[in-house]
Amino acid sequence: MTSERGTRPGRRLWRRLLSNKGAVIGGVVITLLIITALFAPHITPQDPYRQNLWERYRPPEWFRGERFLGTDDLGRDVLSRIIMGSRVSLMVGLVATSLSLVGGVALGGMAGYVGGRTDNVMMRLMDIVLALPPILLAIAIVAVLGPNIVNAMMAIAIVRVPMMARVVRSQVLSLREEMFTEAARAIGCSHVRVVLRHILINAWPPALVLATLGMGTAIVTEASLSFLGLGTQPPAISWGRMLSVGREAIRTAPHVTLYPGLAIAITVLGFNLLGEGLRDVFDPHLRGR
Repeated sequence: MTSERGTRPGRRLWRRLLSNKGAVIGGVVITLLIITALFAPHITPQDPYRQNLWERYRPPEWFRGERFLGTDDLGRDVLSRIIMGSRVSLMVGLVATSLSLVGGVALGGMAGYVGGRTDNVMMRLMDIVLALPPILLAIAIVAVLGPNIVNAMMAIAIVRVPMMARVVRSQVLSLREEMFTEAARAIGCSHVRVVLRHILINAWPPALVLATLGMGTAIVTEASLSFLGLGTQPPAISWGRMLSVGREAIRTAPHVTLYPGLAIAITVLGFNLLGEGLRDVFDPHLRGR
C-alpha cells in the first residue's frame, strides 16, 4: 500500500502531461529527433559526404525519390545531410543544457542557501553576464577559445548558467524557510544533506522546465555559431553550417537553406511545446486551468 501511494503523484503528473496536447506533440517531435539521430547512418538515403559536382544545386524531386530535397553546392544530398546533422544538434542541446543545469543548480543553490555576502557577490556576477547579449557573449567566448564544437558547447553552457542559477536561487530562498527544512536542521542534519536531500530535490521542477526550454535555445545558438563559422567545422555536418553554405545561392537554389531552417524551427518548436507542457504540469497555479 505504501509503494502504491508513493507512485500516485508520479502517475497524476504523467496523466496531466499526456492530457496536454502541446506537450504530447513536442514529445513526439523530440522522440522522432532522437530516433533519427541514433539511427542516422542507417536511414540516410544517400551518402551525406559524397560529392558530385555534376549535380550541384539540383532541385527537390519529391516524386522520383532519388534527391528528395535536392542537392547543395557540391552535389551532396540535402536530406541525408539534414538527417546526419540532427546528431550534432541533439548532442549540443543535451551537453550544453546539462552543463548549464549543473552549474546553475550548484551556483544558485549555494547563493540561495548561504545568503548574505556570498549571495550578493554571486548574483551581481550573474547580473553582469545577463546584461550582455547572449549570442555576442557566446561569439566572444568561442573566438577566445577557438572555433570548434566543444568550445561552442562550453560557450552556450556559460551563457545559460546565470538564468538557471537565478531560478534555482529563488526556489532555494523559499524552501530553506519551510518547516521540513527547519526540522532537518533541528535533528542534526548537515548543511550538505539539507541542501541535497531536502531543498534541491524540491527545487528541480522549475529547473527542469527551464532546461527543456533551453534545449531549443542551445540548438539555435549552435546553428548561429556554425553559420558564422565558429561552431561545427567541416567535414562534420551541422544545420547551421548548411544554412551558411546555402546563403550564397538562396535566390537560385532556396531549398539548400529552406529545409535545414525548417529542421531547426520544428526541433525548437518541439522542445518549446514540451517545456510549456511541463510548466503547466508542475506549476500548481496552472493545474486547474
